[in-house]
Amino acid sequence: MLNKLFGRRYAKFDPAIDQLTSDDEKAIDQITADIRDYIGKSDTVSKINYHTRDAHAKGYCALKANFEILPKLPKEYAQGIYAKPARHEAVIRFSNGSSRVAADNKLGLSQGLAIKVFGVKGEKLLPDEPDSPNFDYNLINFPIFFCNTIQDYSYISRLFLQLNDYFAKGAKGQAKFAFDWITQYGKKLPSKESLKTFRAFSKFKTIKPQNTLLYSFYSQGAVRHGDYMAKIRVAPTKASQAKIKRRDLDVNATSEAIRPLILQEIREHDYEFDVQIQLCRNLKDQPINDLTKEWDEKDAPFVTVAKLTIPCQDVPDDGNFEVMENLSFTPFRCIEANRPIGNLQHARLRAYQTASTTRHSLNNKKRVEPTNLKEAFDKDFYNL
Repeated sequence: MLNKLFGRRYAKFDPAIDQLTSDDEKAIDQITADIRDYIGKSDTVSKINYHTRDAHAKGYCALKANFEILPKLPKEYAQGIYAKPARHEAVIRFSNGSSRVAADNKLGLSQGLAIKVFGVKGEKLLPDEPDSPNFDYNLINFPIFFCNTIQDYSYISRLFLQLNDYFAKGAKGQAKFAFDWITQYGKKLPSKESLKTFRAFSKFKTIKPQNTLLYSFYSQGAVRHGDYMAKIRVAPTKASQAKIKRRDLDVNATSEAIRPLILQEIREHDYEFDVQIQLCRNLKDQPINDLTKEWDEKDAPFVTVAKLTIPCQDVPDDGNFEVMENLSFTPFRCIEANRPIGNLQHARLRAYQTASTTRHSLNNKKRVEPTNLKEAFDKDFYNL
C-alpha cells in the first residue's frame, strides 16, 4: 500500500561503499602476481600451444550481436548507458568458467557470457584506455559468487587456479580442497565466513546441464546504476527459448559437447536476451558486499532495459577461435555511472588488466580494442 501511495524507494549510491584499506591493496598485489604467474605457465598446464586467461580459459564461440537500449524507461532505470535509447553493434563470447582448457566433462558447468558493446560515448575507467569507445559486460550463469572480500579472494583465487588438480585426485583431492578452503591452507581455524563461502562454491554443482543458450547470466557483484545501485541479469526471452531444438547436454558423450549445441542453433535462427537491471532497495535485504547472497526477486524485481540479439550467422566449427582469444573483456571498460562497486569488485580492475596484458604479450598479439564488428572479426587486426 505504501509503495502505491509514495512510489518505490531505492537505495542511493554512496561512494563510501568503495573504500579500500592498505591491506586490501597488498592483497590485490598478491592476486595479480598469482594471475601473472599462472598465465605464464597456462600453456603447459592445459597442454596447449598458447597462453590462456586465468579464468574462462576455454572459449566456446565469439558471435556477432546487436545491443539495443530501450526507449521510455522509468527514470530510475534510465541511468548511465541506459539514459537514452540507442542501437549498437556488439560481439559476445561464451566460455567455461574454469582456468583450464580441457574436455567439457572435466571443467564443470559454470559458464560465462562476455559482451562488448561498440560505440558507447564517455570516458572509461581503465587507466590505460580512457578513450575506449566500447562498454563491456562479464557475466556468469549463476546468481551468486563464492567470495566476499579482497582479503579472502587472495587465497581463494589460488585454490580456484588449482581446482582441476585437486579434483583429479578423486574424493581425497576434494576433501583436501575443502580443508584448504575453510582453513586457508591450514593456517586458520574454520570460520563462519569461510564455511559460508565454501557452501556458496558448492552450490555451483546445482547448475543444470543444458544448452548454453537456455541459461540466464548474472553480474553476481553489484554495479553503480547512476544515482542507484543494482545487479545485472541477461536472460533469454521465452520466444527464443522455444526455438531451441537441442536442449539437453551430455558432457560425457564427447569431449566437445557444449560448443556444437550453441553453433548449430545460431546457424539456423536468431536469438534474443533481455538485459535486465535489479535495483537495490535497501542494503539489509540487498547487500552490496555479500556476493554469496542472492537478492530475492520478490523484493527487488528485474526490469528489462535493453535487448541483446544474436542474429543467425555462419560460424566455423572452432567458434571463431582466434577472435575469442584476441578479444579482451573487463567490467571496468565502462563509464563511471555504471561501474562495478563493492570491496571485492575493486580487485577485478587490476586483475583483468594483468590477465589481458600478460596473455597478449606471451601470445605475441596486439592488445587493441576493435571499434566495430568488422575489426573484431578481422584476424589480421590483432597481429603485431
